[in-house]
Amino acid sequence: MNTTFDRYAGIAFFAVGLAFVFGSLGISTSAYGSHVGANIFPLILGSFLSLMSVRLIYETFRKQQRAEKHKEHLDYKRFGIIFAAAVLYAYFLEDIGFVISTFLFLMIGFQTMQKGRLWVSLIIAACFSYGVYYLYVHVLDGSLPGFPAWLGGA
Repeated sequence: MNTTFDRYAGIAFFAVGLAFVFGSLGISTSAYGSHVGANIFPLILGSFLSLMSVRLIYETFRKQQRAEKHKEHLDYKRFGIIFAAAVLYAYFLEDIGFVISTFLFLMIGFQTMQKGRLWVSLIIAACFSYGVYYLYVHVLDGSLPGFPAWLGGA
């Protein structure tokens, strides 16, 4: 574990989380056709990111850096795959809808990080993507891109 990198990454992510929180305060609190304002999601995500960053920073100070016999290598291939999947996720979110795009992104991420256990990945990705959609749209009365028209969506 490279604690120096983790510490600096934690500080950077903490700053990004705070920027999300403060940026969300400037967004209107209500949206047309939605009881949940556009500011809620960035506020929650920024708060979560900031809290997780504080935890990461705390963990780096708590652990003592041990001498490693082999040099730690960065996994550029996995990073590239997940980065490309994230860019495609953002690009196709409106076209194919939240549930399908989130499901595909999670499947790519799960299989990139740990190959195998396909059924477990399918179940988790499907439950998470539809669960978040249902919670946000039907319970909180928010708005997310639904299913595409060719699948019977609006």
